[in-house]
Amino acid sequence: MLQADARPGGVAVGKLTATIQEPWHLYSPTTPPGGPIITSMGVADNPAIAKVEVLRPQPVRKLDPNFGIDTETYDKQAVFYLRLTLAPGAAESPVEVTANVRYQACTDTQCLPPVRKSAAATLQVKASASELKWEMPAGYAVVPESKVPESKGKPAATPAAGKASPPSAPAKPQGAGELIQFAIVAFGLGLASIFTPCVFPMIPFTVTYFLNQKSGGRADSIIQAAVFSGGIVLLFTSLGLLATAIMGPFGVVQLGANLWVNLFIFAVFTAFSFSLLGAFEITLPSGLLTKMNSMSERGGYLGSLLMGLTFSLTSFACVGPFVGSLLAASVQGDKLQPTIGMLGFSSGLASPFFLLALFPSTMSRMPRSGGWLPRVKTVFGFILLAISLKYLSNIDQVLQWGFLTRERFLAAWVVLFALPGLYLFGFIRMEGIKPDQQLGVSRALIAALFLIFAISLLPGMFGGKLGELDAYVPLAQEGSYSNSATGERLTWMKDQYPEALAKAKQENKLLFVNFTGHTCTNCKWMKSNMFPKPEVMAELKKFVLVELYNDGADATAEKIQDLQQSKFNTIAVPFYALMDGDEKVIATFPRLTRDAKEFVSFLQTGQGEKAPSL
Repeated sequence: MLQADARPGGVAVGKLTATIQEPWHLYSPTTPPGGPIITSMGVADNPAIAKVEVLRPQPVRKLDPNFGIDTETYDKQAVFYLRLTLAPGAAESPVEVTANVRYQACTDTQCLPPVRKSAAATLQVKASASELKWEMPAGYAVVPESKVPESKGKPAATPAAGKASPPSAPAKPQGAGELIQFAIVAFGLGLASIFTPCVFPMIPFTVTYFLNQKSGGRADSIIQAAVFSGGIVLLFTSLGLLATAIMGPFGVVQLGANLWVNLFIFAVFTAFSFSLLGAFEITLPSGLLTKMNSMSERGGYLGSLLMGLTFSLTSFACVGPFVGSLLAASVQGDKLQPTIGMLGFSSGLASPFFLLALFPSTMSRMPRSGGWLPRVKTVFGFILLAISLKYLSNIDQVLQWGFLTRERFLAAWVVLFALPGLYLFGFIRMEGIKPDQQLGVSRALIAALFLIFAISLLPGMFGGKLGELDAYVPLAQEGSYSNSATGERLTWMKDQYPEALAKAKQENKLLFVNFTGHTCTNCKWMKSNMFPKPEVMAELKKFVLVELYNDGADATAEKIQDLQQSKFNTIAVPFYALMDGDEKVIATFPRLTRDAKEFVSFLQTGQGEKAPSL
């Protein structure tokens, strides 16, 4: 809002109102440096305007958990004033005044990417205009000029995103303290990635590997563990930065859907599983084996290093989104930030394995009496063979072959998880169990658990839901997700963004955009468990639905990647956006949620309310 007229050399006052949706808040222009993006505003250069002053309301000062410093914030609503002093020689004519604003909205747990917006109004310059008698409201203060941006022109309006993904949250470091904070966040992401389906199943395999290592003592055990963990840190830091330098942040995420990467992982897991099952023994060429044997006598460090490197590569399929998002957040900061971020992430990922590697080294010095160790190897062999199908499924889904369907995949898992149960009961004669060996209580209980798990997969073959497991198995039918109780089904447009926009405009509906991936486990969980809920489905029916796969390597996926990165400043999946037919962003939701009320609230936002805006 701007007053109607002012005289040359006089003063005019404009008003900007920020409406802030709970639980979001904006940051005052006088917030101390080293934290969030502050709210800053100015006026585009105009010869009729000699001076611009920004007046801000009284903020609330408190400790911000996102940045670890005291910040000044506004909640619900904030009204700013622009006090304009006109040039004495300003011509009597209409003057367009363009205010440019940059701000960042955060909650106590996450932040949006910075947003730029502009607003324009017309001021009539008249010599006959009366002098403005306006007093600054109580509690207001003039923002120092250093906090007012230079505005050389009118920038294009940037769509306001909704709840942003974690990569947008770290502040842009300016010193050692901020770099340490960023490294701590990266370390936390590394620890969190332990619980992804590509990493967690590697824990028992790592135990098996170190059980077979000869140890010279506790000092040697520590060195072995350090070398293994060093391989993880080395490969993640070097390969992650190399992939980003060559392909950009999306390149790392694409490794999860890369056909050759998944084929390599499938081959490695299959080979190891067959070896554990006793089909063959993996050996190296005699010349290389001689050298490695001589090195193993000194601790076998090369083998541990290679194990760490192999583990890093196999885990990229799941932790790629963590790495890509972290790199996307870091490349805009200090020049050391990408390296520190990757070191922090890989250290967090490697630290549990470092601790884990110490224990098997101690166990290896204990007497290996009984047949439990061969049984462990055999059971792990069946488990690894089942896990390898996950990577074969990734290839099938990316290439859209339709060979390894949900039914076939689950049929294979039923058999592969039933086999260790039958083996432990003694029905399958393999190494580790003698025909006349008595069945112990612990072995019987473990065998029963495998059979129970295998039987629990059967409903999934006939359209039943598997809960958390739905994130790791193929969906019943790509592009449509049904409610098993009512039979209702949602049909989506796939990779048809322009067509979906046109349909939304034609039908006068909003567009629900689902940025997803063929190999994204959290995306599959949302499709199988959240979207079919009756209350969620009722809201989704109000939208034109489109899903955009950003993890392919074709031209369509590249366009989707560019769209998501340019429009939302994130590379995370799952990522959900509500838009109108003119591509105006209403709100976004950047993650998996198990709270149906939270997701319904987001969907209902699109039916009336808007994301924080100025």
